[in-house]
Amino acid sequence: MSDQMEAQKNPENEPGIRDIVRQAIEEFVKAEQRKAEPAYQTQLQDERKRRESLEGRLNQLVEENRKARAAAEESERSAQIRSELQRLGVAKVDLAFKAVKDDIVRADNGQLQAKGPDAKSMEEYLAAFVQQNPELLPARIAGGSGAQSPLRGSADVTPGIEIDKIKPGMNKEDLERVRKEISRLASQALRGV
Repeated sequence: MSDQMEAQKNPENEPGIRDIVRQAIEEFVKAEQRKAEPAYQTQLQDERKRRESLEGRLNQLVEENRKARAAAEESERSAQIRSELQRLGVAKVDLAFKAVKDDIVRADNGQLQAKGPDAKSMEEYLAAFVQQNPELLPARIAGGSGAQSPLRGSADVTPGIEIDKIKPGMNKEDLERVRKEISRLASQALRGV
């Protein structure tokens, strides 16, 4: 009813006091929202940057974890191969390991096996490899033609001379002992001993 009264007072439909107050309030609210929007935008951007940096760090940690697991897996695989080679009596474990390391892989069930269509177990593959390469095993006979007896010529051996102790101004006995040792080593080298 009051709206009707205002309409009667305002026959030309001019905006009434209520309309003016309503417009002023709406303009004020819009102005406040415009002022607050940059702050919200800044907060949103900060949160987005923080989230992206956390996601990047998480991805980095996942990659580091994957690399660490792969390194641990490779280390365990190498240790198992070396252990089996030692168990088979291989004297030159490093050489044998280098020869077979690429031929042995981890199967889906987690066991080590040889590559290839027949997919032998690691133990079978290494046993066959050692049989095919007996030079990797220790020598059966120590010695042979040209081998020297360790006792030969050891009766007149003087205790070794340390090179750090050779210096100018040594006393005559020590100097003579050094000369004898050098001549003994030189004669052994010339004889091929």
